[in-house]
Amino acid sequence: MTKQVEAVYEQGRLRPLEPLELPEGARLRVVLITEEAPGGRRAPAEVMSEIAALPLEGPAEPFSGREHDSVIYPQK
Repeated sequence: MTKQVEAVYEQGRLRPLEPLELPEGARLRVVLITEEAPGGRRAPAEVMSEIAALPLEGPAEPFSGREHDSVIYPQK
């Protein structure tokens, strides 16, 4: 089973912000992804979730790779 849960680190322990329906003594594998990045930079997890939310294909416009120069080097 995989479940994503938010937690707070307090006094050396992780405290889930919602109840966990687990039997006492259950062993878990925990992956930590911090919400705040030091120095005002965005956390990699935040960037990755934005990338994952992007559509796989763009709008249905007729554009081919042959036209890439016209986008990179527009004529004046």
